[in-house]
Amino acid sequence: MKRLLILATVSAALMTSGCITVIDADGDDSWHGNNAQPFDAAREECDDRTESRDAFVACMAGKGWTRS
Repeated sequence: MKRLLILATVSAALMTSGCITVIDADGDDSWHGNNAQPFDAAREECDDRTESRDAFVACMAGKGWTRS
């Protein structure tokens, strides 16, 4: 029984370790990153460098973050 519990825990950890999801303060924008730059740093840099929402989304995509 102990082996099964350990195996299930390790399996769950491995299945969820490859992807990150971040929900903005608005609660409606989900960002997903796989091997992406740290979210807060990427968001701050893109916010400083862009003027429009489309340019911001493109900048974030360049840093490994996509919206769902």
